[in-house]
Amino acid sequence: MPFFIIISLILSFLVQFASSLQNLLISPLLIYLGTGAAIFSIAGVIVKKIPLKIGYDIFASSTLLVWFAYWKMLFNKDSPIFFFFPLYFAFMTALVSLLLVNQAHKIDYDTYRGMQSVSEMQGLQPWLIMSCVLVTLEFQKHYLLFPVMMTLLIMRFALSSCLEQK
Repeated sequence: MPFFIIISLILSFLVQFASSLQNLLISPLLIYLGTGAAIFSIAGVIVKKIPLKIGYDIFASSTLLVWFAYWKMLFNKDSPIFFFFPLYFAFMTALVSLLLVNQAHKIDYDTYRGMQSVSEMQGLQPWLIMSCVLVTLEFQKHYLLFPVMMTLLIMRFALSSCLEQK
C-alpha cells in the first residue's frame, strides 16, 4: 500500500509543521469524495473487479483522508493524534509489507494452509473489515477504535497479499 504510506507521512508532516495546507484537507468535499472512493473500493473488492492490493490501497488512503477531514474539526488544533496515528499507520504498513508480504515466498505449506483457513473465516472478510473501519469514523468519543480497526485492516492486507503470492 505505497499510496497509503505516502499519504500518512504527508499528513504527519503537515500537522507537525502546522502547514496551512491542512485547511484544504478539512473541506466537506474531501469527506464526500473520500467516502465515495472508500465505498467504491469495498464494492470493487466484493465483486472482484479491482485487484485486491489496489482495493486496499484506495480504501485505506481515502479513509485516512476522510478521518482527517472529519475529525480535525472536532479536536483541538494541536491534538497529537493527527501526527501520531498517520505516522503509526505508515510505519506499521511498511513493516508489515517488508517483513510479511515481501517474504511470502518463504512460507511453508502448513503455515500456508493455516493462513488460508484464517482467511476463509466469515468475520475476517475484507469487505466486512473495511465496512467496520468506515463505521468507526462515526465514533469520535472512542478515538482509539479507528486505529485498532485500521491495524486489523493492515493485517488482513498482509494475509491477503501473502496468500495471493503463493
